[in-house]
Amino acid sequence: MSGGATYVCALAVELHLPQARSLKAKRATLRPIVEGLRHRHRLSVAETDHHDVWQRATIGVAAVSGSERGVTDQLDDAERFVWSHPEIEVLTATRHWLEVDLP
Repeated sequence: MSGGATYVCALAVELHLPQARSLKAKRATLRPIVEGLRHRHRLSVAETDHHDVWQRATIGVAAVSGSERGVTDQLDDAERFVWSHPEIEVLTATRHWLEVDLP
């Protein structure tokens, strides 16, 4: 059995939610974004920071593929999806590549 290339990248997206006036409102705003990334784009996603702050959130998105292009395309699509939500403002979007060496 030979090892193949594995490409892994994490996308961290920091968001401002200007209309959120409570944690409940924040969750209601984030839910369609997180669920859309999970189900429509088939990516792993979680809220990773600013859990107790009403108008801020950071979501982490992970992509894995057998090619660098595959991961890049997945995360490009994910970013476009997040940016398409007019009720939020994207403050930063940062990618972190993980190098995987398989035998």
